[in-house]
Amino acid sequence: MKQITLFLSLFAFALSVTAQPVFTKADTLRGSLNENRDWFDIQKYTIEVAPNIETKTIQAVVLWDAKTINKSNLIQIDLQEPLIIDKVIMISDHLKKMDTLDFTRDGNTALAKPKTLNKIGENFQLVISYHGTPREAIRPPWDGGWIWKKDANGNPWVSVACQGLGASVWYPCKDLQSDEPDNGAIIKITLPKKQNLIAIANGKKQWDENLNSDTQHFTWQVTNPINNYNIIPYIGDYIGWSDTYKGLKGNLDIHYWALRQDSAKARNQFTQVPQMIKAFEYWFGPYPFYEDGFQMIQSPHLGMEHQSAIAYGNKFANGYLGRDLSGSGWGLKWDFIIVHESGHEWFANNITTKDIADMWVHEGFTNYSETLFTEFYYGKEAGNEYSIGSRRTIKNDRPIIGHYGVNEEGSGDMYAKAGSMIHNIRHAINNDSLFRSILIGLNKDFYHQTVTTQQVENYISIKSGINFSKVFDQYLRTIQIPTFAYSYDAKEKILTYQWKTCVNGFNMPLHFTYLGTQFDFLPTDYQPQKRLIKVDHFDASAFGETIRHQYYVQIGLEQ
Repeated sequence: MKQITLFLSLFAFALSVTAQPVFTKADTLRGSLNENRDWFDIQKYTIEVAPNIETKTIQAVVLWDAKTINKSNLIQIDLQEPLIIDKVIMISDHLKKMDTLDFTRDGNTALAKPKTLNKIGENFQLVISYHGTPREAIRPPWDGGWIWKKDANGNPWVSVACQGLGASVWYPCKDLQSDEPDNGAIIKITLPKKQNLIAIANGKKQWDENLNSDTQHFTWQVTNPINNYNIIPYIGDYIGWSDTYKGLKGNLDIHYWALRQDSAKARNQFTQVPQMIKAFEYWFGPYPFYEDGFQMIQSPHLGMEHQSAIAYGNKFANGYLGRDLSGSGWGLKWDFIIVHESGHEWFANNITTKDIADMWVHEGFTNYSETLFTEFYYGKEAGNEYSIGSRRTIKNDRPIIGHYGVNEEGSGDMYAKAGSMIHNIRHAINNDSLFRSILIGLNKDFYHQTVTTQQVENYISIKSGINFSKVFDQYLRTIQIPTFAYSYDAKEKILTYQWKTCVNGFNMPLHFTYLGTQFDFLPTDYQPQKRLIKVDHFDASAFGETIRHQYYVQIGLEQ
């Protein structure tokens, strides 16, 4: 028996070892700063791309405006194969000098050797010419790359999806969330005039040019800092219309784009956009990109949070492709993609994590934005029911926070589980005005910034006056769900309770009403606590379900 036990233990240990992810040099190059990336700060991207829709190829040039912030080394350029770099030119502002740089290619990165060393604080430009057949997306947006489709009328319908895979799948960049171009981006798209297509991108249209009798040039500009993966072209037989929303910072320009054959359906469904902005400005504060406007653009995939140019592909139906992901019924009252992807304008686009291991900040708060939208229009109990229903998608397969420095996201539980954690924190604070002020404060104090999970966690603890560090550890860094363990002595009317299956020091407050009586508990994992329960007909099982209705916890009713 001892030998069998030892064998099973060793076998389990071996499985745990083999289950650990294996990271490559490429993962580290993409996911972390190094001496070839940390010496310059990207100020702006100018992307000029001419896609050949028939051959699914592109010819392009990208201009980096950058600032030297450290002693310069080689320049790491991220561009994913099979795209080919033709030439790299460096322009040093202080010397007014233009150099063609030698470079070496290693997989999805290239290293270019500056001929002139810049001084700290000085600006320079990098001009990268490239071409080729970019990776084609098979199942966008989950599988990224260029999307080459046709609409129902047989017209080309083209775009890109690249979150996770990285913006370097279509243009050379510093493919890291921690360095957003401070002054935004310019996107210029050249198309054959005979195709009679419209090209759209982030921000506001600057101009259209007829370069000659055969081509047309579309130029768009976003002036605010922007995530690399959010810079996206849309090409199709589009019809556009405009609106103005009177918001918290004045007039917000809204533009809608839909395929010609779908414009009537889009006009009806997109009336939910102003409703969404109203709810989210209430909960999160002003829309973060008034200068660049807001666009809702029909896309050849389900949807993405492309900053100021939201990708919409939900077939003009409420729910998620007509389904309620929460199973509560409330998710069919509104369009999931309009609400969820737009919620990212505050959490992901305004507040961006430096490392994708912390993507719960993007997805957890945006998942919870669905609850807040539901509550804003249908009441608090409707929001509670939606949040509770969303828990059914939680897997608890691995921690929500991934490994740092290797371009690895954590578990998909960054959506519903992180959203449920925020729901827990809200009820633990037990002050909705304070909770709302924290959400607004996050978007104000981290306005247009990249952050770490520690900054967000500390902010919530400080502003709430409650140390939630163990709550964050529990839900973000373990797969255990804390158990509120309790027993009830009916004769003495004494409830004995404590937290179990939790990290050391876990002490999440509980506030709830049962049979008309308000309960305020601060259970710990240190030792059982006792409370006199002065209610008639106490039902221990129903008591536990009352807690579970507001908090994502296990209920352990002990005899």
